[in-house]
Amino acid sequence: MKIWCCLCFGEEEDDNKRTMREGDFQNESEAKAEDIENDDSEPFLLEFAVGGLDELHSQAVETGRNLPEREDVAAKTGGGFAFTIGSTRGFDHFASSSDQGVMEVNLSLGLGEEPSSSSVALDREECDRDSHNKRPKMHSFSLDLDCHFAAATSSHTDSYNFHTTEYNANDCSLKNEAFYLSPRFDGGVDQNPLDPIGRDGADGRSTSELEDLEVRMDLTDDLLHMVFSFLKNIDLCQAAMVCRQWRVASSHEDFWRFLNFENRNISVQQFEDMCHRYPNATEVNIYGAPALHLLVMKAVSTLRYLEALTLGKGQLGETFFQALTDCQVLKTLVINDSILGNGIGDMPINHDRLRQLQIVKCRVLRISIRCPQLETLSLKRSNMAHAVLNCPLLRDLDIASCHKFSDAAIRSAATSCPLLESLDMSNCSCVSDETLREIALTCGNLHVLNASYCPNISLESVRLPMLTVLKLHSCEGITSASMAAISHSYLLEVLELDNCGLLASVTLELPRLQNIRLVHCRKFVELNLRSIMLLSITVSNCPSLQRINIMSNSLQKLVLQKQESLTTLALQCQCLQEVDLADCESLTNSICEVFSDGGACPMLKSLVLDNCESLTAVKFHSTSLVNLSLAGCRAVTSLELTCPYIERVSLDGCDHLERASFFPVGLQALNLGICPKLSALHIEAPRMVLLELKGCGVLSEASINCPLLTSLDASFCSQLKDDCLSATTISCPLIESLILMSCPSVGPDGLSSLRWLPHLTSLDLSYTFLTNLQPVFESCMQLKVLKLQACKYLADSSLEPLYKDGALPALCELDLSYGTLCQSAIEELLAYCTHLTHVSLNGCANMHDLNWGFGSDQLSELPGICALSDFSFQNSVFPLPNEQPNRLLQNLNCVGCPNVKKVLIPPAARCLHLSSLNLSLSANLREVDVACFNLCFLNLSNCCSLEILKLKCPRLTSLFLQSCNIDEETVEAAVSECNMLETLDVRFCPKICPVSMGRLRAACPSLKRIFSSLSPP
Repeated sequence: MKIWCCLCFGEEEDDNKRTMREGDFQNESEAKAEDIENDDSEPFLLEFAVGGLDELHSQAVETGRNLPEREDVAAKTGGGFAFTIGSTRGFDHFASSSDQGVMEVNLSLGLGEEPSSSSVALDREECDRDSHNKRPKMHSFSLDLDCHFAAATSSHTDSYNFHTTEYNANDCSLKNEAFYLSPRFDGGVDQNPLDPIGRDGADGRSTSELEDLEVRMDLTDDLLHMVFSFLKNIDLCQAAMVCRQWRVASSHEDFWRFLNFENRNISVQQFEDMCHRYPNATEVNIYGAPALHLLVMKAVSTLRYLEALTLGKGQLGETFFQALTDCQVLKTLVINDSILGNGIGDMPINHDRLRQLQIVKCRVLRISIRCPQLETLSLKRSNMAHAVLNCPLLRDLDIASCHKFSDAAIRSAATSCPLLESLDMSNCSCVSDETLREIALTCGNLHVLNASYCPNISLESVRLPMLTVLKLHSCEGITSASMAAISHSYLLEVLELDNCGLLASVTLELPRLQNIRLVHCRKFVELNLRSIMLLSITVSNCPSLQRINIMSNSLQKLVLQKQESLTTLALQCQCLQEVDLADCESLTNSICEVFSDGGACPMLKSLVLDNCESLTAVKFHSTSLVNLSLAGCRAVTSLELTCPYIERVSLDGCDHLERASFFPVGLQALNLGICPKLSALHIEAPRMVLLELKGCGVLSEASINCPLLTSLDASFCSQLKDDCLSATTISCPLIESLILMSCPSVGPDGLSSLRWLPHLTSLDLSYTFLTNLQPVFESCMQLKVLKLQACKYLADSSLEPLYKDGALPALCELDLSYGTLCQSAIEELLAYCTHLTHVSLNGCANMHDLNWGFGSDQLSELPGICALSDFSFQNSVFPLPNEQPNRLLQNLNCVGCPNVKKVLIPPAARCLHLSSLNLSLSANLREVDVACFNLCFLNLSNCCSLEILKLKCPRLTSLFLQSCNIDEETVEAAVSECNMLETLDVRFCPKICPVSMGRLRAACPSLKRIFSSLSPP
């Protein structure tokens, strides 16, 4: 597809324009279409094969070279320029999908009144750039051609296609228009912001109401330069394919200072072209590239400003090392995993300005290095037997894992560098103390020494006074006698002694020591450290460690986990804040004195003593402690905390705790329910709001002074008596939730003390021996939740004040499960207490039927609302069914009621708020007839006698009939009245066949999930 940009200027060509519009446009279009077919010029393709790095860049460069040629061709053919966007295949795809077929788009550059010529057009193009060097604006006169462009990516190419609407000969207005090129992805829809909003005309022609627009490229050259500076070479090559501006910007030499061809399949010719194209490159990486020797020779001979060179995975001949002298500015040379020369000879490396040299994992017999400016040298893991160094300024030498280096070779290499500051000779098993002494005498400025995995060194009579870092991992010769030599390193800051199997004790007084590691020292017994700057101590898996004495003014965290033999810990650490002594099974009660006030750790905030099974009596007096964990300390029987700022205490697993005192503490919540042997408790916590004593079955003495306490759980405290409860209610007046489940010792006197709790809203008296609830009715006027599960000693008249005298007017939830109330008491309760929202009658054996239906002969027995009236029950006037007030009941549970046979809830019961009804496990239930408008959940599972089911519940969403002896016709008729039912469970229903689920779906189209058995049982 070609885009013809005709340069039309001035008034002299006005007549020609009109002529073209009125008569000649069609002929000219045909001529241009013929030119398109016969055009043999090379198109500008916006599609590239993404291959190697050099191929991408070469394609971008060749594309840019073709652009001027296309401009010349356009200048010769009609005073404009033509270029092709996309491939023929992409254009054909578009042309076939368009009603107009092949279209031509005239883009006339609005250039004022200037004469028409190519030179003037170019001048105008330059003048049209703004002050920020933006891309030229693209203007066009409509020429009665209603053009709407959409740049779209074809399904086969990455090209752009321009779409136009048909030519309108009636519209002769000249509008200065600009069009944006918006990308369209595969499978997408053209989204052109310039498409007309409305369409009119009886003949079906589309008209545009576009306003004057202007295209601007906001990415200036400077901004592009900044953005491209973050891209890698491969990304720059891809960016060069976008447009000429990006191609020019991406090829700037600033971005190609570093030629990175690591693991790239680049040829010698391609690499040579890159070197000639960017002769000012300063860094080259050809690690893993083929023909390594040829490539590096091209780099050395071409790039005169080369400063860093990285090679690897190949063979380097002697000519390369001889040519190194030509790279006069080379400072860094890195050679990895290569063969130097033939691998069995001597390889000299001479360079006057080289500062960093790495020859890692290379194969060569002998190496000779003469680099007077060299500062860093690494021969790590290289297969060489000897190295001759003539590097007087060398400061960092790494010969780690050079297994073929002899003791004499190491001594010769290190002593030839008098300014050496860092030496890594780990895994050099031949190193001896004599070599270390020679190095200590020659290299007086040695600061860092790594002699790990050197079994022959013991550091005896070795003096390294300037040493700051010493690593001695797995050195079998290091013993307690070696500490004398280490103590002479007064500047030592880091000491690592991991896996020193013969080390028994460490006694050091180093003023600058900051970090020390002692891991897996199996014979290590004692540690004595005095260092005012000590910051970190790592001691782990030292099974014989018994004594630790540390003095430091900087240590903030101490971790000594799993030291099973540790018995003595002495600390003088003014800044210590966190201590973890978990699994130190031998620690005794004396540890409490270390961390209490006056124990030389005044800033301690967190202490972990988990699983310290030798602790029996824990006593802390600390004004700084915030967190204490005693989880798993099973031997602790006594706990006393005087920590006013403590916020968290963990006592999980303290099964034998008998006495606990928290006086005072800053706790907000405390759980002592995991201490079943607790018998005496004293708590004074001004900030506590939650206290759990669940399961403290022998708790008989409790003094609780928590003025902000809102929730108290004392369930299963069988020894808790009335006097203790009375004292607690007086000292904790803000309690809102009180759980006294299974507290048989609580009697009327204790319940009478609830009058001191004006905010009490939830009370649980389940599984108690109460016979009279009058103290509750008189004291808890704000009570909303009352639970009386399994209170089998309550008489049938115990709840009469609820529905006769209007007691507990705020009560919403009542739980009478597993009680002994008779049928009449339950019926009267449900009839008169219409304000209840949640009622639980699970397991009530005395309840027979739940019948809320009314006949003509039952009007005299209809319940009335007299709970809040001044009339007695005998003198109350019962309203008619249509006058009965709405019940507020929302949730009714009658699970496991063995004697219930019939449940009838008609509309006359006015249960307009009932949303959940659970009748499961009622084995004798035969008939259910429910008509509740808002019922959403109905559970009839395991009602094996169920035969009749009638439902008029338009909002029911879940129905469970699992293991019910009910037939398909009954279920089908029931669900047909439930228009919103989504879930139906009919598993293990013997009379319902799994293959007939279609009938149920047809009866209730709203069903989404049906659970049924795979086969009949």
